[in-house]
Parts: sequence; C-alpha cells; structure tokens
Amino acid sequence: MGAVVRTVSGDVRGSVGGGIATFLGVPYAAAPVGVNRLAPPQPVSPWTGVRDAVTLGAEPPQVAPPTPTGPPEGAGEDWDGVGAAFEAVERAAPSEDCLNLNLWAPDPPAGGLPVMVWVQGGMFELSSTAAYDGSRFARDGVVCVVINWRPGAEGFLYVGDSIANVGLLDQVAALEWVRDNIAAFGGDPANITVFGESAGAMSIGTLLAMPRASGLFRRAVLQSGAGHQVTRAEDALRIAHDLADRLGVPPTREAIAAAGIPRLLAAQAALKADLLADPDPARWGPDVVTSTMPWQPVIDGHVLPAHPVDRISAGSARDVDVMVGTNTDDWRLWLVVSGAIAGITDEMLTGPVTTYGHQSLAAYGLTRDAVAAYRTRYPGASPGELLTKVQTDWWMRIPALALAEAHASATATARTYMYEFAWSSPGLGAVHALEVPFVFDTLSPDAPLFGPLLGSDPPQALADAMHAAWVSFARTGDPGWAAYDRERRATMRFDTTCRIVDDPRAWERGLWHGIR
Repeated sequence: MGAVVRTVSGDVRGSVGGGIATFLGVPYAAAPVGVNRLAPPQPVSPWTGVRDAVTLGAEPPQVAPPTPTGPPEGAGEDWDGVGAAFEAVERAAPSEDCLNLNLWAPDPPAGGLPVMVWVQGGMFELSSTAAYDGSRFARDGVVCVVINWRPGAEGFLYVGDSIANVGLLDQVAALEWVRDNIAAFGGDPANITVFGESAGAMSIGTLLAMPRASGLFRRAVLQSGAGHQVTRAEDALRIAHDLADRLGVPPTREAIAAAGIPRLLAAQAALKADLLADPDPARWGPDVVTSTMPWQPVIDGHVLPAHPVDRISAGSARDVDVMVGTNTDDWRLWLVVSGAIAGITDEMLTGPVTTYGHQSLAAYGLTRDAVAAYRTRYPGASPGELLTKVQTDWWMRIPALALAEAHASATATARTYMYEFAWSSPGLGAVHALEVPFVFDTLSPDAPLFGPLLGSDPPQALADAMHAAWVSFARTGDPGWAAYDRERRATMRFDTTCRIVDDPRAWERGLWHGIR
C-alpha cells in the first residue's frame, strides 16, 4: 500500500522499505507554463484522491552537460571515467512541469525531527535530483528533502523588468512548501537546515542575503560554494540581449519565452560556447568572464538587494547557524577530467584575459607579485597544477573564508563553523564534489555520478564522521568542533584522521585580501 501523507494540496502515496518512507516527484509549485513561463513560481493547484509519489519527477529544461573524457594519470583500473558516471544516472525526462521534490522520512513516522533540504549544484545550468539519496539521513532520524529548481535562462534570465532570480525563488517556494507540510512527514518546521554543494552552496549563500528567504531555515551548510558568484544587473542585461539576438526576438521576457524551449536551449548553448571562445570583458562583463557562468544570481536591487557578503556582513543571516567549507583540491577536478591540465602553459597563466579567459591569472585580479607568490609557495607545480591552486582559491576557498568572516562578525547569537575536506582520491586529489557521498553516507563505487570519483576503497570511517557531523549540526546547531571566530579561525579538517586546525589558510587569506 505504501505510506499516504496529507499535504496542503492533497494526499501523496510514497513507498516504504527498511524503516524509511520515500516520496518522489512531489510538486511544490505549479508547472511554469503559459503565462508563467520564465516567471516566479506559483502555488500548486490542489488535487483530489491520492497522488502516487514513487517515481522521480521531471527535470527542468537544461542544456546537456559536456561529457568529460579520459582517466587521470595514476588513477589505475578503478577509474571508469566521469563521462560514464554521468551516463549511469537514471535521470527523469526534462519537462516544464519540473518544480518537484523528493523526500525521505523514518517509518513509522515520528514527530519533531530535524529537517535537511538539499540544493544540488550544476553551474547554475543543470538541475537534477537523480543522484541524491537521502535515505541515510532518514535512517538517522532526519527528514531529508532534495529539490529541483530552474537553472540557465529558465531560472536566471534578467531583462530589466520587475522579475529576477526565479531559480532562487523556486528554492524559496520549495522551502515554503517544507515549512507548510513537513510536520505531516514527521519534521519540525522550526528546525530546517539547508545544505548544498557548488552552485547549490552558492544559491544558499545568496538565500542568506535574500529578504524573501528570511525565516525559512534555521541553519545552513555551504559545501564548496559561498556568496561571491553574482552578476551585476547591467551585465545580466548584456546576456539577455545577446540571447534575444540569437533568437531573433525583442529582449523581453514574453518574446524569449514564446521562442520555445528547444530554440532557447540551443541559443543558450551557443552563447556559452561564444563566451568561452571570446572571453572579452567589454562584451560580457567582468563577472561573467571570470566565472564563465552567464546564468547566475543577479543583483537586481529587489530579490537580491546587494552583494550577498555585504548583506551578510550587515546581519541578514544573524539568526542562522552557518557551516561553510571547501575541498583541498576543489577545482582540480575540471582540469583533470577535461585533460586540460597538461596543456596549460606559463604563457596562458600570465597572458591577457581576452586571449586566455579564465585560464589567465589576470582574470582573477592577481598582480604579477601575487602570481610570483604562488610560484614560490608551490615551487614544483606545473603551470596546470598552479592554475588549479589559484582557481580553487578564487572559486571556493576565499569566498568561503569571506562568508565565514562576515557571518562570524555580524552575529553574537548564531554560530559559524568552518571545515576542509582533505581526503585524496587516487589520481584525483580532494577534488570538487568528492565530499558529497561522504556527507550522504553513500560510499559505493557503483553509485551514480559520484561513485567513479571514490576509487576502490573509500574510507567508511570518514563517511561516518562527516555524516554524523552534518546530522548533529542539523539537530543542534553544533557539528562537534569549536565555532569559527576571527581570532582562532578553528577549522575541522576531514581526512582519514580528522582534526581541528587553527587558521589553516592564513597565507591565502592574506594574499587575497581586498580581492573580490
């Protein structure tokens, strides 16, 4: 029979097994179709009877990701290729009717349980819930929710009208659904933790600064993403006009929506290809060139009133406990799986941004003295390895530190915690997204998307430690180590041996001071 739960919109029936009730593809907002295309989410229309929730809901329309190729040097026989990992994910078909979520809860149902809401990454261009299994959180007394939300132009088109950041507003709508319904699944609506990785963490860094998100969650975990990836309104308008030109329509929301999804996705793909081929800041804007992400949160003055870190410094998240961290070799993943790491030259590192785009260290605001400092600190590093150090710092580490500093300085009540994931996968290192299966306690080499990153013998004890820390943080606001402050800067370093390190990134913090 399964488990039947009454939501404010109607009854849903999930599946039950192993003491866990699973509900898949539950709508949290209406399908964004017709007049609601490219518009903020609207409430779900109520239904009668019982709605089955046993299969994944549709994914948002999105440009297909590139397929990485080739095993990294030294990976050995256990490496199956990240491209194969993408193919192994049994994803749902894309559809406009995509604003849905998955939920795992203990069965039989309890009450007053902590709630964790996962916001997945994907460069603000991809959104899929298929690779995330929240059952281990439910096993440990947490109601876990994973949400779909609109990426790309579907979620971040800005044409200068009164609408902006609808992908973030999707996330807000999902959190409102959780607030209004989670008690029926055993969760406590006053104890909600949002957690996410990469663009999901960047989304959360922005939610911490958004008035519309205020009060919807009590705690936040940001994994390899913070509050720096935003676009100025004038640059977002450049992207919108470029997209409209490719579609041959006026740069209005209605005209772009009327072009249809296939044409819109094709235009998005062409726009991204041109950005990578011609990274001219005068054409695209400096924020877009440096990030190479044309679709990301926009500082529109309303939905997002100002830069997230500035808002957090001013106290926008003063009532939210925050845990933020990075992986030691975060950005090495992309250069290794693409094979680009071996082709990076000294000329690329020191050349003009208009020629080499994000491969030029000048794109990150680094002076010649700063580049020389990196060479001195890593004397044996190849140009490609040196680039991974800089990109990891610019994309992940410095934004995480800035957010932690801002949050710790702005509040005397909510707590701030910092971590670093340092376990090195064979042939890869402690790369981007590698911590995710440890957090979810899903260490299987056969697991979709993340399995091939793990090698043949990932340490279960590390997964036990990380998963327990995330559960503890969601339950009590304390992951198990000292809070971060601007004197000690205590940081938990997760590895085969976990330990607290004081101010482990003082060199990077000092070098990047004043660079945003």
